[in-house]
Order: sequence, then structure tokens, then C-alpha cells
Amino acid sequence: MTQDTTDNRLAPSESIKQERINKAVWNACDTFRGTVDPSIYKDYVLTMLFVKYLSDVWQDHYDEYAREHGDVPELIEALMQNERFVLPPAANFYAMHEARHEPGNGERIDKALHAIEEANTGKLSDVFQDISFNSTKLGDEKQKNEILKALLEDFAADDLNLRPSRVGKLDIIGNAYEYLIKQFAASSGKKAGEFYTPPEVSELIAELVAPEENDEICDPACGSASLLLKCANQIRHAYNGSKRFALYGQEAIGSTWALAKMNMFLHGIDNHKIEWGDTLRNPKLLDGEGKLKHFDVVVANPPFSLEKWGHEAASSDPYSRFRRGVPPKTKGDYAFILHMIETLKPRSGRMGVVVPHGVLFRGSTEGKIRKELIDEGLLDAVIGLPEKLFYGTGIPAAILVFRKDRRDEKVLFIDASRDFVAGKNQNQLSDENVAKIVRTYSDCEAVDKYSYLATLEEIQENDYNLNIPRYVDTFEEEDEIDLMAVHAERKEIETEIATLNKQMESYLKELGYGA
Repeated sequence: MTQDTTDNRLAPSESIKQERINKAVWNACDTFRGTVDPSIYKDYVLTMLFVKYLSDVWQDHYDEYAREHGDVPELIEALMQNERFVLPPAANFYAMHEARHEPGNGERIDKALHAIEEANTGKLSDVFQDISFNSTKLGDEKQKNEILKALLEDFAADDLNLRPSRVGKLDIIGNAYEYLIKQFAASSGKKAGEFYTPPEVSELIAELVAPEENDEICDPACGSASLLLKCANQIRHAYNGSKRFALYGQEAIGSTWALAKMNMFLHGIDNHKIEWGDTLRNPKLLDGEGKLKHFDVVVANPPFSLEKWGHEAASSDPYSRFRRGVPPKTKGDYAFILHMIETLKPRSGRMGVVVPHGVLFRGSTEGKIRKELIDEGLLDAVIGLPEKLFYGTGIPAAILVFRKDRRDEKVLFIDASRDFVAGKNQNQLSDENVAKIVRTYSDCEAVDKYSYLATLEEIQENDYNLNIPRYVDTFEEEDEIDLMAVHAERKEIETEIATLNKQMESYLKELGYGA
């Protein structure tokens, strides 16, 4: 799966339009390159794209009302209060663009963001609190003003006219946003894992858990919400564009939480609840009684082996998430897994989580927790992935699938580590690679050198070690070597070398180098 978009179901003309917009938003980053670190300027570019989208949609609707009711600003403003969002006049991108040559671009943009939050408190409250265009991160006042003037001019380009009447499908805007996030992830090194999961991995997880209409879906470490959006796309495409589902998420990093909120908005999904906070120390997705809310689907790509995850308070956890054991102080992998398990609905709950391979075989407390989960019949599949799939780390990972509606006690092991499209710095899963994994999982079948259906007894015999090579034999026998043929070939080569040596001696004598 090599596309950069969230939804690759676009008509050819729409794909061309998508590519043009993607290129334009990426070129807008040239304003910052060489001046500001990518980990910093990504938030400025993504926020400006969001404001430009709001402004273009607002302007499109304003023009539509003006054609229907006459260009009477007071009437139009009243009519537009019923729109999906409110855009104060001074917060309109075009007002900021008009004033771009004047001093104070940073302060003007910050005031506009604050005004947008104030006018849309239910949907966009606090979304911009971690971003300041008036920050010294952009240089002194003169440099900052010039950078922001250039940025406003970049986004005023014709290719970034994002009016629905011109662009068409809303997906194109959301896809452009996802495209930018992916480009930033590719250039952000280790920090990329904080906010983005490669799209083909998100697609794979979404297909494995198979979200359905009316499902409540949660990602407790949601980053920029790309995995939640893949689940939403699964439902929308399976149920004729249905919006009968609800998305929930929690994210610990404020700026990344803001990306998730904007990402949801740009994809036209208002039926979501994304909370800001530390899921392990302070879960915020609770029910009316203050207990952990339960979901039909729970998915996540949490940080690998997180240190300082909250071990000190885990033994007295008010939600009893760690009753099977408290994970090690410096490895939070099972802390996330146990949290997710506790939030599954008793009958319909299913879960997909990305983990480092150590989760499959490490002993001590982790081994005890793993044994408990297996004995309870919760683990459904272990899927090994290729190396270099994830931004910021080259190590291979695995996907664990847990279900509350298990078919039997057997666990399916899939070794998909050798099926990928190789890249210089990053490998990818192709559409075919993803389809093969999903098909094997759905069929729950053993495939020679690819998958194996293990009984509980076999896992117990392996002391609950889930290391995939213990179950999937990928050994390839080498062809038998014909020693006599090799010996004959060697003799032939030796004869050729002797002949060449005689010819060389003859040539050297002719040239006067001989004895």
C-alpha cells in the first residue's frame, strides 16, 4: 500500500487534484526549511492548512447564501450561525492575508486562532493553546514577520483554494492533512512515533478488528488519530457512507492531541471524543459512574517499552487494570495492553495493538501477565511484521489481536515478516501484503511457512512463549550439492587459469618483461 492518502478510493480526476494539493501544501513548508526544525514547523503548517480550510468552506457557503438571499451581510451572518462551525470576520484567512505586509503577523494569527476557539467552544476548545505564531521559535520580530508573510502567500496560491465547490470530496482535504503528517513523520526521526502510524499498518489493524455500524471505537494512545480514521473509513465504505459510529481517543502530548482534533474535523467526523491526558495515569474516557468506559473496538500503536509509565501508582489502580500483575517499571507495553483489555465490551469487544517482539517472550511479571491473558482465552492472533515499517525505529514489531467473542481456544500465528516492499529508509506493506494477512486471519487457516494454528496445550508446552518461530516453521531446505559436479567444475576452472597464465607469460616475453 504505497498511497499517501487516507482514502485511496478516488476517481482518476480526483487523484490528480489530490496530488496537486498535496504538492502545494508540501511546498508551503519551504518557507521554514533551513530556518526552523521540522518538528517545530509541522504544527505551524498543519494549523495554517486547517484555518485555510475553515475560511474556504465559510466563504463558499457565504457566497451560496448571498446568491439565494442577496448580499446582505447581517442576514447572511444570521443564516450561517447554523453552519458546522463559526468563523469570526477577523479570523478569516483572507483578512490575515490582506494584512500580511503590515507588522505583527504573528500576533494577528494568534488572535485569529483564539477567536476561532471562542466561537466554537464545543468543537475546538483549547485546540490551538499549544501553538503560537508569535513565538520566538520563528526568530526575531523582523524574521518572524517575513516568514509568516511568505506562509500566508503560499496558502493563498490557487492550488490551495480548498472551497468545496472547487475541490469536491471532503476526503481530499483530509487526505492532504494526512499526507502532510506522513511527510513530517518521515523526516522527524524517533519523535515520529509520537504522532503517526504508517497508513498501511493502520489499514491492516482496522481490517483485522472489522469495525461495524453502531460500534464505539477507541484508541487510548491515538496520536494524530490516523488509526481511528481508518476504522471510520471501514464503516463508511461498508455501510454506504454511514456515520452511525462513535470514535474515542486519548493523547498525552498536547500538540499531538490538537492534530487529532483538527484531523477529525477535516475528515468531517463530529461524532468523536478525543481527550487530552495520560491514559495510564489518568484515563479520561469514563462512563457515568466514573468507571472505565467499554468499547466494541479498541486499537492502538502505543509507544514501545515506555519508561516512567506510572509504575509507582499501578498497584493501587482504582480501575483494577493491573490485577493480573504490574508490568515492569521501565517497560509500559503490558500496561497499555491491560488498559485496553479492561475497556473491551464483554461480548463484542475486539482489539488490535502493535507491540515490540519482547512482549511475546519476556519473562518475570510480563510472563505471568501473558499466561493469564492466554489462559483466559483472550488472545486470538499473533502477527509478525517486517522490520523498518515504523518511523523512528528499525526493529520489527507484531500485532496482537484479542477478542471477547473468540471462536475457540486456538491462537493463530502469522509470520508476515518477509512480505513487504523494500525502501531505502522505510519498508512498506503493499495492498497484496495486507490482503494476505487479513485473508489468512479471517480464514483462520494454517499456511505452509506462513501461519500456524496453535492449541492451548502447544502454547503451554512452550511455557507460554509466543515467539513466532516456535510455531511457524519458515526453514527452507537448501538444494542438495552434487560434490562430484563441483569437483569437476573446479578442475575445469583450474585448467582455464593455467592456460591464461601461459598466455600472460608469452605476452610479457614479447614486451621484454620475460626472463
